[in-house]
Amino acid sequence: METRTKHFIKALETGRVGVNICLRRLHAFAVDTGWLPWPVMPKKRWPKIMTGDKRGITAEKHHRIIVAERDEEARDFYEILWQVGGSQSDMATLTAENIDWANRTISYARMKTGSIAIVRFNETLAVILRRRGQTGFLFPTLTKVNQTVRGRRFSRLVARLKISGVTLHSYRYAWAERAKTCGFPERFAQEALGHASKAVHRAYAKKAKVLIPPLEEYERKFQAAELPATTLPLCA
Repeated sequence: METRTKHFIKALETGRVGVNICLRRLHAFAVDTGWLPWPVMPKKRWPKIMTGDKRGITAEKHHRIIVAERDEEARDFYEILWQVGGSQSDMATLTAENIDWANRTISYARMKTGSIAIVRFNETLAVILRRRGQTGFLFPTLTKVNQTVRGRRFSRLVARLKISGVTLHSYRYAWAERAKTCGFPERFAQEALGHASKAVHRAYAKKAKVLIPPLEEYERKFQAAELPATTLPLCA
């Protein structure tokens, strides 16, 4: 009852983004449940939540990471993050039983949402999967530690390489940026990343730079691939 707006402002000015988010949630909960008879901070006085710039890992930086990582298990883990774009927790807990070699797919339930992801893999990823074992966890050591430990290990590696501004989560941004750049259908990218909202996926891929080809050239390729040989051209 003695807390005033100035106390909130002081905490928000000295804290980071997490302080803003957590204090907002606690304040809203206290008002909704009747712990507070009125809001301490009016909605218009709350500072805007400013998150840091999200950066995807480039192919060049990923290559440097793979070359520098001496542990084979961790190296294969980073390769799968690059190829699949899954969250680090989902990828770290993959098992050999998640792999369907007949259909060349990886199937798993996402920890965050419980939804099922089914991703087809190519020969590049198949080579990595074959050396990860035929039963049990693909990454037995990484499975035993939580995401914070895995993240710290990765942070030490990139710091040694003088690569700044990236985390394990940056692999998801990188996957989305690569998908958008090469013209990968957005609905497939959403399924791969596990986001139902187009806005969420576009936020992931906002830094992607797309070189737009001539429409006529793209149209000819589409017609050659999709239309029967006897079909007349659409354009004279």
